[in-house]
Amino acid sequence: MPTKLKKSYKFALRSSLYITLVSTAFIALLLYIPALSGARGGSYGRLLLIFAVTNFFFCFFIIQFRVERFIYRRVKKIYDDVSLLESTSFHQQPITTDMATLTREIEKFAQGKKLEIETLKVRETYRKEFIGNVSHELKTPLFTVQGYILTLLDGGIKDKAIRKKYLQRAAKGVERLIYIVRDLDMITKLEVGDLHLDYSTFNIVEVVENSFDLLEMKAAKKNITLTFDMNYEEPVMVYADKERIQQVVTNLVVNSIKYGKPDGTTEISIENLIKNKVIVRVTDNGEGIEKQYIPRLFERFFRVDKSGSRKEGGSGLGLSIVKHIMEAHNEKIYVESVYGIGSEFSFTLEKEVEPPRAVK
Repeated sequence: MPTKLKKSYKFALRSSLYITLVSTAFIALLLYIPALSGARGGSYGRLLLIFAVTNFFFCFFIIQFRVERFIYRRVKKIYDDVSLLESTSFHQQPITTDMATLTREIEKFAQGKKLEIETLKVRETYRKEFIGNVSHELKTPLFTVQGYILTLLDGGIKDKAIRKKYLQRAAKGVERLIYIVRDLDMITKLEVGDLHLDYSTFNIVEVVENSFDLLEMKAAKKNITLTFDMNYEEPVMVYADKERIQQVVTNLVVNSIKYGKPDGTTEISIENLIKNKVIVRVTDNGEGIEKQYIPRLFERFFRVDKSGSRKEGGSGLGLSIVKHIMEAHNEKIYVESVYGIGSEFSFTLEKEVEPPRAVK
């Protein structure tokens, strides 16, 4: 396979050839008159040939050296300037004077920077929205508590009936604040990996039943039925943090009740997924979720219904907590929904770890 010359070598070769031809022709012209006066033709030809070859190589090395130095200085300046922005991309590579290679590296760097800038813009938008949501969620109960306390200080405390009612409402506002702060603290711990998971083997059917018992009255207010898809006579043993999975199931059932239609149904099924996994499905026939909102469901404070959902209470962090808990377990959570028909949230769990059998 023929060796491909560097572009700077081609430039030096051609330049040397042109200079040699011109200078040789000029020397030949200068020597032409003495040659006519009787100089030997053979000596004259050899002299021109030696001059041409010597001049060619001399020009080649001078031009090549100058071009390399000229380009190197300017390319090195480009590397130094770019390296100030991204040291990991350029400091590990040798400096090249080949323009095609340099162009590819600069284009690659530019594409990487463009992607990074777009990512930062998305994060900045998310940050602004998140701060706005946090301030709104905290502002509502804070102003509520402040309003009731100021009313009592302005003289309402003298009326026993008003005093009791306003203190109870203020207490509910404080309770909501504690709920939001507690959930934010949990998400922070989950994100930084600071929340310890206490793995154990337990019956997932029992966990679902506990959630049903806890939320029975909440569901009864909208006449929503909480049920299994079948009668689970045998326990379904899984290996996870029981307390956290209880929280996941409870949050998903609460969510289905919150957005469920009156006289609706929330159904939970537990199915074998693969040999060592089960999948738990929470299905409702509520209002459903529009397709464009599904990718954002697990964001902090994101609400599909910006007004109605707040009437139901909650911190707006339930689904985000669910997602982080499942990720901490290295498990998956899925959502499927058809607007106007209903939604299904599902998550996977590892089955019970069977002890090794004794060898007889």
